[in-house]
Amino acid sequence: MNELFLFLIGIGVGMFGTIIGVGGGFIVVPLLSIVYHYTPQYAVGTSMMIVALNAISGTTSYIRQRRIDYRTGLLFASATLPGSFLGAYLLQMISRPVFDVSFGILLMSIAIYMALRKEIPATNIDMTSYQRPEYNVPLGMFISLLVGFVASMAGIGGGVVHVPAMIYLFHFAPFIAIPTSHFILAISATFAAASHAYIGEVAWNFVPYLGVGAIIGAQVGGTLSHKIHSRWIVRGLLAVMFLVALRLIGRNL
Repeated sequence: MNELFLFLIGIGVGMFGTIIGVGGGFIVVPLLSIVYHYTPQYAVGTSMMIVALNAISGTTSYIRQRRIDYRTGLLFASATLPGSFLGAYLLQMISRPVFDVSFGILLMSIAIYMALRKEIPATNIDMTSYQRPEYNVPLGMFISLLVGFVASMAGIGGGVVHVPAMIYLFHFAPFIAIPTSHFILAISATFAAASHAYIGEVAWNFVPYLGVGAIIGAQVGGTLSHKIHSRWIVRGLLAVMFLVALRLIGRNL
């Protein structure tokens, strides 16, 4: 039953993460920390491994749909790598209470942002006629550097920052921003996961069940991403994120 539970959680992480353009680490980290009592280092390292598998699987679906801006994706992904490496190593210095409270505040902040952000319809675009918008490349790469650092420290994907930045700051269409963000995440999360694995911070016994579930869920999410309205899915996730954040913060007060 435990293996089935983890597999189903993995499917949910992959599906919802791909639909709304985030990695799903905000589910995996609290799961490993609260339910299975793993240290912050192991919870984050294992989460990054699942996020990487999720992102790679979702990206393959988006590649088939030809919805990725590869030039922007490679530029931003290259900027995340130094931050991912640094974040993995600095995590060694953080205690569980500090991590729990910090991650709880981060979850609340993400949830509030997602609740307040303006919803933009995901209009389909013919990639043969798609024109990449002009944008501030140095600013985009600086944001990506910070995204890589925070994502590797917290064990979450960077889509929650990259997607709105690409849409609101750089004027990308949502139909392109979400797949491109997933492509960036596939590269940065793989690098971060490798860093955590090298340090020895991955609970490998969880990876087959959560990982396979995330791979399957990401394929489903990629297929459904432009066919369903994610409003109620997002609202449900926001409620869960708030409850988890309160639990993480409350147990250290």
